[in-house]
Amino acid sequence: MSNRRTFAIISHPDAGKTTLTEKLLLQGGAIHQAGQVKARGEARRARSDWMKIEQQRGISVTSSVMTFEKEYGGETITFNLLDTPGHEDFSEDTYRTLTAVDSAIMVIDAAKGIEPQTLKLFEVCRLRSVPIITFVNKVDREGRSGFELLDEVADQLALDVSPQSWPIGMGGQFEGILDFASGTVARPEGGSKEFLGTRDENPDIPEQWAEEAELAQVGYPEFDLEAYRNGDLTPVFFGSALKSFGVTELIDAIAAHAPPPRPQPSEDGAIAPERDEVTGFIFKVQANMDPNHRDRIAFMRQVSGTFKRGMKLTPSGLGKPIAIHSPILFFAQDREIADTAEAGDIIGIPNHGTLRVGDTLSEKNDVRFTGLPNFAPEILRRVQLKDPTKTKQLRKALDDLSEEGVIQVFYPEIGAQHIVGVVGQLQLEVLISRLSAEYKVEAALEAAPFATARWIKGDAKAMSEFESFNRANLAKDRDGDLVFMAKSPWDVNYQQEKNPDLAFSATKER
Repeated sequence: MSNRRTFAIISHPDAGKTTLTEKLLLQGGAIHQAGQVKARGEARRARSDWMKIEQQRGISVTSSVMTFEKEYGGETITFNLLDTPGHEDFSEDTYRTLTAVDSAIMVIDAAKGIEPQTLKLFEVCRLRSVPIITFVNKVDREGRSGFELLDEVADQLALDVSPQSWPIGMGGQFEGILDFASGTVARPEGGSKEFLGTRDENPDIPEQWAEEAELAQVGYPEFDLEAYRNGDLTPVFFGSALKSFGVTELIDAIAAHAPPPRPQPSEDGAIAPERDEVTGFIFKVQANMDPNHRDRIAFMRQVSGTFKRGMKLTPSGLGKPIAIHSPILFFAQDREIADTAEAGDIIGIPNHGTLRVGDTLSEKNDVRFTGLPNFAPEILRRVQLKDPTKTKQLRKALDDLSEEGVIQVFYPEIGAQHIVGVVGQLQLEVLISRLSAEYKVEAALEAAPFATARWIKGDAKAMSEFESFNRANLAKDRDGDLVFMAKSPWDVNYQQEKNPDLAFSATKER
């Protein structure tokens, strides 16, 4: 258990997150050739981007899990890397993924600094005190000064910054990366100026860059393990994922400093990883990873205990035990059967709709993990079926995709058309693409007369009165919970004032 490192990579779109993911896997020996996201043809298909729309557009739209191992100091460290979508339209998937990790790597573009989505994701990490290592990417291109970037991280994120390396020049003047711990410089080689393994142990650094590096070392706090693990300090590495600079140092830092499995919040307080009973929670469900088998995989973050293949666990949503005969460890869409798993591991559980996001699994069914919310959708659309004979397939597809968290689906109390809700526009493109590719259902989306939705709770009498007056604006979500479909934010405020005994919630915790 103490040798597990479960971490995510977070960034704004195009900061180089997927490229860094591949280089980490390459360094970890998990793959033998890195496919570049922006390359052509087959090379474009990043290993962590396996969905058709991802391969077409060169972006990540779903979280994926990759497990690999590496030797450090005579011990085998197991890395569980969760690659998350960078695009803000998929922030719900990213948020839920961040509930399953113990640390994160934050990737920043050296030319752009901290961008809006980076800031949002950082705030999610801060809510859970997730420790962060910062990687300033693309220093082989023209960018802002290292000091400016460090100060921006310190100011905007209210974190102490501790640089662990320094670029020797940037862009056209780039001559390598100085590693403060070893005093060596990783040098660019060949026509492509990549890092091919050459480290200068007695580097002759031009005076300007030597002075900068010295100032960076003395002008910022030294690395403090306790401050980092408490989420108060971030070690900062400079590099280029595309040219392989700084990647080894990054994975070494995760192995040496990132925390092993941490306690997880539950209704009865934090559950420690040392607890004997096997417990875990489902943070993601993915359908059709293998289109040939129409499979459904639930991703479980194991919180405590030693899991053994064939063990019976009880899902909180089902109430009766299920035997887990084929638990899976992942390498993107590749997989292998796991005979055992420890706290911190991410295992996949094949199932047919019995497991859902937010479910707790445990041996005794006496634990409920908390903190996986649904967010009120910001875009609502009606689904228009092109072939009316496929109504049943559409319902199945929408149920599957809502279980995954790709969309939310609402069934109006009056009217037959399903309404889908999403946080971002790109989710709608993913919906239409996956309906066609995976379910052979051709559909279109049309405007719905609603702008947002709120979950309603209250005593039976108040609920009944509200329903009788507002049936045309009510729907049920896929759990059967009542939802008020509002035409505008003003509508929400008006109903809240008019019905003080009811709670109109923008989030719903699972």
